[in-house]
Amino acid sequence: MRDFFINLLEKVIHVIVVIAMIGVVVAAIAAILNPQPGMPGALVALGILIGGALYVVMMAGFMYLGLGIYQNTRRTAEAMERMTR
Repeated sequence: MRDFFINLLEKVIHVIVVIAMIGVVVAAIAAILNPQPGMPGALVALGILIGGALYVVMMAGFMYLGLGIYQNTRRTAEAMERMTR
């Protein structure tokens, strides 16, 4: 049952990352279509794309790091158990 929830969490993280990247692209498009007075829309959109992509990559990395730690701990425990037999 525990593995079911961990696998489900991994799938949820995949979906969150995809939705976040779509959100970054939509925000960049909105910045191009509705530029602020005195600010070049393309430059703002580029900043949104770079900043948003960095944010999503870092947050996804931290989430996957947490899952990786769990999986490595589980494999280590299984290996230690096999060694004691």
